[in-house]
Amino acid sequence: MTRILQTGWDDGRGFVRAWHDWRNDPQRPPLLHVAAIEPWPTARLRRHADEPPDHGPLSDQLERQWWGLTPGVHRLSFEQGRVLLSLHVGLPLDALREMSFSADRIELAPPGPAAVRDASMLKALVRLCRRGTRLEAGAIDDTFARELQTAGFVWQPGEPLQAVYDPAWAPRGLRSAGRTPERAIVIGAGLAGAAVAASLARRGWQVEVLDAADQPASGASALPAGLMAPHLSPDDNLLSRLSRCGNRLTLQQAHDLLREGEDWSASGTLEHRAKAPGRLVGSTDFAADWSRAATPQENEKALLHPHAPSVWHAHAAWIRPAALVHAWLRQPGITWRGGQRVDRLERAGNGHWRVLDAHAREIDRAPLVVIAAAIGSAELASRRVLLQPVRGQVSWAPHESGIALPPTPVNGNGHFLPSVPVGEGRGWMCGSSYGRGDTALDERASEHLANFERLRQLLPLVATQLAATFAAERVKAWTGVRCASTDRRPLAGELEPGLWLSTAMGSRGLTFAALCAELLAARLHEEPLPVPLSWAMGLDVRRQLSIPPAEKPAVGDRSL
Repeated sequence: MTRILQTGWDDGRGFVRAWHDWRNDPQRPPLLHVAAIEPWPTARLRRHADEPPDHGPLSDQLERQWWGLTPGVHRLSFEQGRVLLSLHVGLPLDALREMSFSADRIELAPPGPAAVRDASMLKALVRLCRRGTRLEAGAIDDTFARELQTAGFVWQPGEPLQAVYDPAWAPRGLRSAGRTPERAIVIGAGLAGAAVAASLARRGWQVEVLDAADQPASGASALPAGLMAPHLSPDDNLLSRLSRCGNRLTLQQAHDLLREGEDWSASGTLEHRAKAPGRLVGSTDFAADWSRAATPQENEKALLHPHAPSVWHAHAAWIRPAALVHAWLRQPGITWRGGQRVDRLERAGNGHWRVLDAHAREIDRAPLVVIAAAIGSAELASRRVLLQPVRGQVSWAPHESGIALPPTPVNGNGHFLPSVPVGEGRGWMCGSSYGRGDTALDERASEHLANFERLRQLLPLVATQLAATFAAERVKAWTGVRCASTDRRPLAGELEPGLWLSTAMGSRGLTFAALCAELLAARLHEEPLPVPLSWAMGLDVRRQLSIPPAEKPAVGDRSL
């Protein structure tokens, strides 16, 4: 694995060059990860006449993902996830402070308006170094060269200017090179577990996925189709910002792995709101890429009143969760084992964890175990996290002739998917109910009625057409139990050395599963994070641990 920090973007030429060199290296590492800083991205990626011909196709691919670059971090993926770009949009010093990884190489931006070269920047750079980190600089003044040397960099002869971080002292908190891929066990084969397995496998891990069910995606991930859309809030809160990061990651995975029109569709969605949305994502040129006020014509096309308060989300999609789960589990390096009901975990020798059944028989052991078992995660984590089950029932029916439906999904208080694969053909779906603390899976007429009432408020013209279908009880149900945390955000992080957690996706598993998986893998491998560090802390499991560290029982201790 190679991790590069580029403190200047230079219209992406440095990234494309690194990507090109990686492609042409017969001994290339399995993964190239570049973190780059761009304070002021332009609406279109700038291209240059002197671009080498064999760089052009790579720049074309980069240009296709050049959208929605609001302030923060944007993870762009190429080569089936083997070339990653974590693009930080923001001022250089702010961006460096939001990074947390171990750089193999640092490429300093040339002097200019966006280049910061002072003590604060030097401190931020050193925080990302380990012994042996290389630094390259096209031009540097004597003062900054001496400061780098004082900080622990040793200059080497040659062009461009190069130095190696090799201080004569033993710095505190020096970064490591990250975990070496070994064997891993993931408990749970829904969206969360399959995403973790795929992220680890891309980095060279041999992953065993265990689940109590006979088939993957047998829990809430068995939903026939789900809508993934950015969360919108007046203050663009943390959940909203994280949802955009998660949407981008999942859209890339769907594009790479699924069949358009059958397994997913980048349809966009119209969000019908109770009142005018006001300020949307922000004031940058890229804000409208995500969300903008819908036009009267778009409302009419979606069978809404022309002047209804609504928002168009261009980068929303419907996805069949089970198709994505199966696609992730088909990745090289992953083995799936069903019918394996895990009861508890315990430490073994050599830094391994033992996975045991209800009779204390060992199912498997590995140096890394990730719990992604939805509501069952709390018990496997010795109830150190607080999770709540949330029952959901959606209503659906096959298409009937003579009924006009909108061309794209509509969401708001509930959602409506006009045409998705259901049963043996295609149909519509609406819902869903939200029953906190309810784990039953029975079909309920009362929840069909509640879904119809949501549909009546969301799309009155559609509800009028489908009233007879509901009244004649021709609607069918799918029910599942989702798992949520107390603050509605997922839980992803390390419980103990070698034991990690990724769960509590709530009703946004399509949005958050890939994001949490990449966050977990990045922390294991000391890679650039897929979100700013301060945002990542909003997903970390430590914020929800219910027992102080000194009082925590050993994992598997059932005495509490």
